[in-house]
Amino acid sequence: MARQSLRIALISRDIELRIVSLIVRAREGADEVVFIDLGSNDTTVELAHEVGCNVLHFSGDVSPQSVASFLQEAALEPMDSTLALMVNSEWKLRDLPLSINRSREQWDIHLSHHADKEQDSPDEEIILTDASIEHLVLTQQGIEALANLGDDASTRELDDALRVRIVPAPRSLRIPQRESLATASRFAQLFYWMLETKHPLLLFGIPGIVLFILGYKLSGNVVGALQELNSTSIGVTLATIAMTLIGLFGIMVALILYIMGKQVEQIQSQYDWPARNS
Repeated sequence: MARQSLRIALISRDIELRIVSLIVRAREGADEVVFIDLGSNDTTVELAHEVGCNVLHFSGDVSPQSVASFLQEAALEPMDSTLALMVNSEWKLRDLPLSINRSREQWDIHLSHHADKEQDSPDEEIILTDASIEHLVLTQQGIEALANLGDDASTRELDDALRVRIVPAPRSLRIPQRESLATASRFAQLFYWMLETKHPLLLFGIPGIVLFILGYKLSGNVVGALQELNSTSIGVTLATIAMTLIGLFGIMVALILYIMGKQVEQIQSQYDWPARNS
């Protein structure tokens, strides 16, 4: 049996720290990867273009019908199957191989959705517009069938000749893991901002110098305070030592970050990297 062609459509917004790794991993199991942008306000679209990914802009509510209609009108090259993934904070990269395996099972429509805990109706009575997509596998027949359905249509209205499967998405277990650069996004953005704007000398250097000078000035009085040991003298001594060490540490961090920022500039100028601010 010939291998079926597969397209992966990543649907998301504002995922600049994840978009490159997602595209690279998706290309390992698909013939084509497209990114459907929901209106990003960061550099997600620019990064997708840099790695050669086709970017489509989508506006409106995300539902199986709207996604199918959008894919049908996008004038993309025909593929045997299309795997649409809703990439949000709950979706993990380790779930990608499982979704790709589902696309190889030759379903015309395979919808994995986030079901409400209180929902007791069977899958065939689910209103499609109320289904929150986790992944959606569609063949060309499945795309046409979903695109022709109305907004209030349920899965019962799908053609019986189609191979359809609607399943609730399993709730993943929260297992403590090591923090990566993607999960530590705020710290990573702060660190990159300090290197890019050359602010380490202001953020760490000036407070470090002030604390070091104050600690050094107070150290002269600490020697006299040590002549009488009590809780007050010990507390003042420890506070003076901590202030001096924190000030020295701040000065060292400022110098290290400033030097690293200069190295980053040199590498960017050497390889002609495009500036983010342009």
